[in-house]
Amino acid sequence: MQIRPVTPTYAVSPQIAPEDMSAIRDAGYVAVICNRPDEENPPEWQAAAMEQAARAAGLGFTAIPLTHQTMTPDNIARQNAAIEAAGGPVLAYCASGTRCTVIWSLARAEEGMPADEILKTAADAGYDLSGLRPRLEQR
Repeated sequence: MQIRPVTPTYAVSPQIAPEDMSAIRDAGYVAVICNRPDEENPPEWQAAAMEQAARAAGLGFTAIPLTHQTMTPDNIARQNAAIEAAGGPVLAYCASGTRCTVIWSLARAEEGMPADEILKTAADAGYDLSGLRPRLEQR
């Protein structure tokens, strides 16, 4: 498990496993967001299994499967709502953590955060989103 903090209350990670949930809770996270579509995973890592493991560890869980095509305003709003409803630090995961960082970046752009600041924050977490600059600057 490779938790990469983006902000004090939002971190991302490449794929996690059900057995990671207790460690995620012990690291101070209160909820997990799955941004990986089930089609990309074997059954033991699909959202239903991950949700069961998260809830057993006392964590909240939300599945918002993302692809390039589903980085929509509705999904950006859903991700933000899940983060806000968590009431504490959230860990989002996908295959590499990139999609989780992209959706965070798009939400910040909608809120008016400058593209340079968004890109620096993402880079500090280990994600080069420089190719996203035109979209961030459009918002």
